[in-house]
Amino acid sequence: MDDKELQPSSSEPELITKVGSLQELLERASGVRAVVDTELGDAGLAESIPFPFLALVGQKQMKLSLVLSLLNPNLAGVLLIGPRGTGKTTAVRSLVDLLPEVKRSLCYYGCLEEDVEAGGIDAVCPECAKKYGQGDPLSRMEKVRLIELPLNATLEDVVGGLDPRAPANSRMRLKRGILSRADRNLLYVDEVNLLNDQIVDAILDAAAQGQYTVRRGAVSATYRSQFTLIGSMNPEEGNLRPQIMDRFGLRVLVQGLEDKDERLEAYRRSRAYRENRRAFSAQYAPSTRLFREEIQASRENLSKVKLSDQVAKIGLKLIEKLELDSLRAEITLFEAARAYAAADGREEVTSQDLRVVAPLALRLRRSTYIDKYIADQSTETELLEVAVNELIPPQETEEDQQNG
Repeated sequence: MDDKELQPSSSEPELITKVGSLQELLERASGVRAVVDTELGDAGLAESIPFPFLALVGQKQMKLSLVLSLLNPNLAGVLLIGPRGTGKTTAVRSLVDLLPEVKRSLCYYGCLEEDVEAGGIDAVCPECAKKYGQGDPLSRMEKVRLIELPLNATLEDVVGGLDPRAPANSRMRLKRGILSRADRNLLYVDEVNLLNDQIVDAILDAAAQGQYTVRRGAVSATYRSQFTLIGSMNPEEGNLRPQIMDRFGLRVLVQGLEDKDERLEAYRRSRAYRENRRAFSAQYAPSTRLFREEIQASRENLSKVKLSDQVAKIGLKLIEKLELDSLRAEITLFEAARAYAAADGREEVTSQDLRVVAPLALRLRRSTYIDKYIADQSTETELLEVAVNELIPPQETEEDQQNG
């Protein structure tokens, strides 16, 4: 056998023309080095580099509300209301570089150390109970994610459904939906006022319960879904249903910049970002990193922030003066004030904290329809009380008889 006939070319795969046996063919063919084209063309893939949050010009209330929602998940989220082109979507997407870390379970059933601390060892699965006893971690720290719900999403995309990738010969199984993936994350809905009613109902159910159940035939599953809801809308395009409006803790009216210098600076930053996103973002990278660390530290210190009865009574008087019925007014006002104090490095809420967050927490909570409805019913209520007292006098108690 001529060795030259088996000599591989430096630029082409070896062409095997003669071998001594089938075994030699197998060995020689397996050892051939394929030629790989290393000069790949442009694949057309885009790199996601969000506009830096710290580069946003003006819009102090919008930025404050978004930061507070990162610090305190109990705020339930933020609704940004304003005309097109005021930076609502840009601001929300710029949160990606500021998102803090949270505990994520290593268990299929979502067991956490805090479950044991709150409910005892029986509150977790047997495997996690064993790991907890051995001192092994049940969770790891992982960055919060920004989950976007597209306007064209179907109900099955949102809640989940049958998994089409399941093997044909296996049992049916469900795939997770957007609401499940949003658990312990931020859920962002742009143009939230244009959502399909079925999807709005699904979001309301998950937000209210912190979980939801999917049933497809004989298959069902209950998913955790505790998320911070962030929405944006243009009121010119339609109103928002009161039920989902009530699920947003903070509400911000986003208006266009009025100062000419600010508008010019916003234009310059926008142009610089479009011309070279990487270079523009790099200018704010050190400040963004420091800001993210501050958010993480403030979030961890939130549990230490206290609300005194004296300050709480001021907040209650404010809500009474505004004639707000919903108890979510107090919850949002006090939780926003706690988050603001934590961001300021303090462990005590002051009345000035209430002053700062009140416009965000108490806006758009009056219902003219409910006010009119109750006013219309007041006359009937008075007539009913008079008739009942006239025909069915109240029975005197022993105390009344003694006093009489």
